[in-house]
Amino acid sequence: MVSNDSEVARPVIGLPTYVEQTRFNAWDLPSAVLPHTYVAMVVAAGGIPVLLPPAGAPRPELVRLLDGLVLTGGADIDPARYDGPSGGSPGSTRPDRDESEFGLFELGRAAGLPILAVCRGLQLMNVALGGSLISHLPDVVGHDEHSGTEGGFSVTRVLTTAGSRVAEFAGPEVKVHCHHHQAIDRLADGLLATAHATDGTIEAVEATDGSFLLGVQWHPEVDATDRRLIRALVEAADTYRRERNS
Repeated sequence: MVSNDSEVARPVIGLPTYVEQTRFNAWDLPSAVLPHTYVAMVVAAGGIPVLLPPAGAPRPELVRLLDGLVLTGGADIDPARYDGPSGGSPGSTRPDRDESEFGLFELGRAAGLPILAVCRGLQLMNVALGGSLISHLPDVVGHDEHSGTEGGFSVTRVLTTAGSRVAEFAGPEVKVHCHHHQAIDRLADGLLATAHATDGTIEAVEATDGSFLLGVQWHPEVDATDRRLIRALVEAADTYRRERNS
């Protein structure tokens, strides 16, 4: 784990946010927000969290300020990006996030940035690399156990693939916190599925080229016992920082 000593340089981890109507004190206005659990898990792992609002297509100089990236959870990916069915519930997509985060992912990959993708982030990563999504998972698996509760999560049993990165970090079996109604359909080239739910749903993927590109369909930020993934990202980001500055 990266040292938290104030005299030791620590890696900077980017966390994309999203714009929502937000009420606090006497104010009720559009705000760039993110659950604080993401911030807390980066700090606990020894990283410096930096919040990244959707502000159009990102520029390369932004990525040069980062040592690692967490693609955070949230709304559906625009189905037009993977030739999916149109429709869906009103407000279920966020075009501003898509524009910002697809660009951020592309720039991050080009720079060799270590990336951990969470829930929506995993789906974005798969679509960005040429894969597709199941638009409504309950229609395929016959239940809504992955969907969580309104404002909450469900617990799903996940089995990891022996020898994979996710198995190394999370173990052979893990009970994870999920809240999603979409999932990977066609897996993109360059990705390997390395964890599945008992109904066959892909729950984790990683890059086949050995780079630190890992995505999970669950939410490690809400479970204090599931922080091994972020610790691994922060350690990879620290190595990236040291090598870039050497």
